[in-house]
Amino acid sequence: MSMTELAWFKSSYSGSSGDDCVEVALTEQAVCVRDSKDVTRPHFVVGREEWSRFVGFAAARA
Repeated sequence: MSMTELAWFKSSYSGSSGDDCVEVALTEQAVCVRDSKDVTRPHFVVGREEWSRFVGFAAARA
């Protein structure tokens, strides 16, 4: 699957102003992350397990 075919989405916690947001796209093996303000910049990819740990860590500190 090419990066242009991915279904990118923002968190439901993102504000409507579009500031400081990231978008994610899920694949079978990974989570792709990009800056929503400049989608032409390179994105990065992390494993689904690592993403889950990151989200759990962030949620515990919110």
